[in-house]
Amino acid sequence: MELRDLTVAFGDKVVFDHRDFFFSDRGLTMLMGPSGVGKTTLLRAVLKQYPDSGFLFQEDRLFPGRTVLQHLLDVMDKPDRDKAEELLELVELTGEEASYPASLSGGMARRLALARCLALGSPRFLLDEPFTGVDEVRQRRLLARLKALGRPVVLSTHHQGLLEYADAVVAL
Repeated sequence: MELRDLTVAFGDKVVFDHRDFFFSDRGLTMLMGPSGVGKTTLLRAVLKQYPDSGFLFQEDRLFPGRTVLQHLLDVMDKPDRDKAEELLELVELTGEEASYPASLSGGMARRLALARCLALGSPRFLLDEPFTGVDEVRQRRLLARLKALGRPVVLSTHHQGLLEYADAVVAL
């Protein structure tokens, strides 16, 4: 995956000026950099070129009237309870299938949003700050599991301690 000659500006503010970006075709590419440097903008540019990607927004965007399990089944091409339960295990939400978003902690809600993104079954995943509110030990387990999916995953993060899981790093 790559973006060549990317130029993005918002009015007079130029975020990227004829930049090239390369991402791992398998495994994890981490976008690193301080707030406001363009990580989300870069993820959105990747999505524009690869629109069949699963995209996880910074906001969880959960539906208050849908259970944890329903959030996953709702986005699957062919709803599959077994696959949904596997994804809940992957994000460590087993046992929460009947829970509603209001009863989840912030980290649990974030992990549900991640599971819902994965439930799309996309050929690649673009994850914008996927671990907000998730403790570092759990982040490490989730990164190892995301890497094991065998699909390209591009994620933005501020946590340099997680770089050991990266197959590629894009520093902004």
